[in-house]
Amino acid sequence: MHPESALLNVIDVEATCWDGQPPPGAVNEIIEIGLTVVDLPARRRVSRHRVLVRPVRSVVSDFCTELTGLTQAEVDRGVTFAEACRILVEEYGAGERPWASWGEYDRRQFARQSQADGVAYPFGYPTERTHTNAKAVFAAAYGLRRKPGMAQALQIAGLPLEGRHHRGEDDAWNIAALVLDLVGREAWPVKASAA
Repeated sequence: MHPESALLNVIDVEATCWDGQPPPGAVNEIIEIGLTVVDLPARRRVSRHRVLVRPVRSVVSDFCTELTGLTQAEVDRGVTFAEACRILVEEYGAGERPWASWGEYDRRQFARQSQADGVAYPFGYPTERTHTNAKAVFAAAYGLRRKPGMAQALQIAGLPLEGRHHRGEDDAWNIAALVLDLVGREAWPVKASAA
């Protein structure tokens, strides 16, 4: 068994979205948190998880359902954002483990929503401290001028897209495969534990 710091949480969130501007008063809110735990020294994905989150200031649009497959009825059965953050900290060591996402959107969305909801940011402060932007690392490792989307990065790396794109649980699993590709290329940055 490796120490906690050898584990990395790879996170991908899906949020309420619209084809165009949000309706008056509505804001983007996290509705799904996909999480894959990666054992970096063992170079393997050890578990995958999904937390559905119930939005309070917006609803799931038809556009959002088409994109993610998530429905309002499904997310209505989810937990509050505060409860989702508690789960991340207590069950997945979000305060201690480093974490990664594809780009900066997920980190920024957590920071925005934590502030808006008066919920402690689950990953510690400053918000960038334990986070790695896997998209930027991938672009640098592959010598790319433009940072590719996750699906394109999988093609570049010769990896399959597993599951449904824009489903948080599946995207986190696929991003974790890209992280492992970068670990194999010795391109993944080593970060100190937050603890």
